[in-house]
Amino acid sequence: MNSDIKTIWWNDENNAVMLIDQTKLPVACVITEVRTVKRLVEAIRRLEIRGAPALGIAGAFGVALSALSCASDAEFAETVAMDAALLKSTRPTAVNLAWGIDRVLRSMENLPPMTARLLAVTTAKNLSAEDEKGCMLIGRNGASLLPQIGTVLTHCNAGALACSTWGTALGIIRSARKMEKKISVVSCETRPLLQGSRLTAWELHHDGIPVTSIIDAEAAWLMRQGKIDCVVVGADRITKDAVFNKIGTYMHAVCARHHNIPFYVAAPASTFDIGAAEADIVVEERSRCEVAAFWGKPTVPEGVPVINYAFDATPLDLVSAIITETGVLYPPYDFSCLGHM
Repeated sequence: MNSDIKTIWWNDENNAVMLIDQTKLPVACVITEVRTVKRLVEAIRRLEIRGAPALGIAGAFGVALSALSCASDAEFAETVAMDAALLKSTRPTAVNLAWGIDRVLRSMENLPPMTARLLAVTTAKNLSAEDEKGCMLIGRNGASLLPQIGTVLTHCNAGALACSTWGTALGIIRSARKMEKKISVVSCETRPLLQGSRLTAWELHHDGIPVTSIIDAEAAWLMRQGKIDCVVVGADRITKDAVFNKIGTYMHAVCARHHNIPFYVAAPASTFDIGAAEADIVVEERSRCEVAAFWGKPTVPEGVPVINYAFDATPLDLVSAIITETGVLYPPYDFSCLGHM
C-alpha cells in the first residue's frame, strides 16, 4: 500500500515551511505556509506540528528560515543562535527538536553567511529526506513482529503526521498491510487533546486501514478480553533506562505486561539520548486549559488545580523490543550500536 500524507516540507519558491495544521484535523486538512521563525515557534507550541521526528524536521527548517531571513551579515551568527535557542525552548522533552536544530547549526559552523544560508536549507531538506527513508526501514523491520492476522493497539499519534510521511509506529502497521498481513488497529483517543482519535484514526482511515477509536481507560479491559495482540507506540526520547512518550504510555505498558502482550516501541536513532537517564529529563507540563475544558465547555470547577504532564516515562524492562531503522533491539538493551548518538 501507499500513503500520500505529507506532513511537513520546504517550499523552494517562497523559502517557506509548508505543514499540515494538525489542530484542524479531523474536520479539515489545512496546509499552512510558515515564513518566519516566530510563526514556526507558534506552530510548535500550538501543536500545529508535533511528533518527535516531525519536530526534528521543523527545527531544522526553522534554522534555515532564520538564516535566510537575517539580512545583516554582521548580526548573522547572533541572530541564528538566538532563534535556535527560542525554537529549542518550545518543547523541552522531545529530543528530536534539538537534534534537528543542532544538526543544521553544525553544518553552518565557520562559514560565511552566504554559504551558510545555502547549506542550512540543503541540510534541512536532507534531514527530511532521511526521515522518510528511515521510517520506511522502521516499517519494514517492525512489520515482521506483527502477527499475520491481529489487532494492534496504539497510543497518541506516531504516524505520517508525526514524521515527514509514513510514520514510525503506524509505519510498521502500513508496512505490515503492504505485506498483506490482516492487521487492524485500536487507537486510544489520547486525552487531553485527542491525538489518537483526531489524528491516528484520521490518517489510518484515509489510507483504508481498519481502525477503531476507544477511550484511553478502555485499553486494559480489551486486553483482558483477548482483543489486543500487541501494543506499538512511538517515542519522544529514549534514555538508557526509559522511553518517554505521550502521557498514558506507561499505563499501557504496565497493562500489556500483566496480560502477557508484547509492547513495542518504534523510533529512529535520532530519538535516542543514551547519555541521559530518566531522572535527567525535564517532562513538559502544559496548560490547565487543555484539561479544564472540553470543546469549549468547562470540565473542571474554577479554582481546582490540574496536573497536565505531556509525557511519561516507561522503564525499559516493560519494553519487549525497540524498532529502529537499523534493526530491532531486544532486552537486555545494548545501545552500543547507537554510540554515535
